[in-house]
Amino acid sequence: MPLYNRLKEFRARLGVNQQEMGTLVGTSRQTISQIERGDYSPSVSLALKIAKVCEARVEDIFEYEEES
Repeated sequence: MPLYNRLKEFRARLGVNQQEMGTLVGTSRQTISQIERGDYSPSVSLALKIAKVCEARVEDIFEYEEES
């Protein structure tokens, strides 16, 4: 189930690197990197924290597309 995201774009708007984003949302730089690459789907609570820090809606950052 592909979960696409625009986290890198939103992180750039904030002017923070992956380490700083991880600190802001309570996770590691590696987790932020994996999310941005699409290798990891965040939990609902982590997605909500990311959206809050980015001052956006979860659906503005993450998009689920069903495979055909």
